[in-house]
This record gives sequence, C-alpha cells and structure tokens, in this order.
Amino acid sequence: MNHLQGLLQDGLIATGHVEHAAIIRRKDSSLRASSVGFMLDPDELSFIIKLFREPTQLRSEGFHLSSSGLEYQCLRSDKNSIYARAEGNAGGVIIVKTNTLVIIATYTSSMYPSICVEACENFADYFRDKGK
Repeated sequence: MNHLQGLLQDGLIATGHVEHAAIIRRKDSSLRASSVGFMLDPDELSFIIKLFREPTQLRSEGFHLSSSGLEYQCLRSDKNSIYARAEGNAGGVIIVKTNTLVIIATYTSSMYPSICVEACENFADYFRDKGK
C-alpha cells in the first residue's frame, strides 16, 4: 500500500461514513489512490476535474458518475468543494479540490453526510497545509 492509499484508508474510509474514496492529481487527471472496488476510468477522472469549471451549470443540471451508476443533484458548489446527493436518496458524493489534488468521497443512505463532508474537508486541509 502506498502512502496516499494509507492516508485515504485512515483519513476517510476508517470514519465509517465514507463508502468509497479516491485521490486524483489535477495536473494530468491521474488516479493517485482509491479505495477497494472504486473504479474510475480515465474519462471519468477528467470529468471530475472539469466539474469545478462550471459551478452554475453544475448546480442547475447535476451530473452522472458512471462508477456509481447514479445521477447526482448538486447541493453546493464553490471554487473548492462540490456536495451532491444521489437521486432517490441513495447517498451522495463530496468532491474537494486542493492546489494539486481532487479528493472524491461517496457515502450511502445509511451513512451521515455531515461526517463524510467533515472528513473530506479535513483531508483536503491536510494536503493544503502541505502545499499540495
């Protein structure tokens, strides 16, 4: 297990309120680490990075992630964070941007979204403090 994989497991998955998580490098949209079973193809990695470019459109139209097979309605979108709920109350996704990385975390309907948000934002702050 690489260093980022260990951080992902300890900082997000271990909370019990993050189903799947991944770390994506913004520069080349490459997957740096992901939780077991969270498959993101290269097109989806690029799509996730691009979500931050059109926050107004994102809020009005929502988005689809093929890795989960779900449509998401955006609840909040700003320059650093996207919070979205899956249709049918099937959970949601938190996407947070740092200088060099994007962190994505999903949660199910049986998990507390607020804990997923807090874990993901704190995880991003850790990387921001390191200049990443």
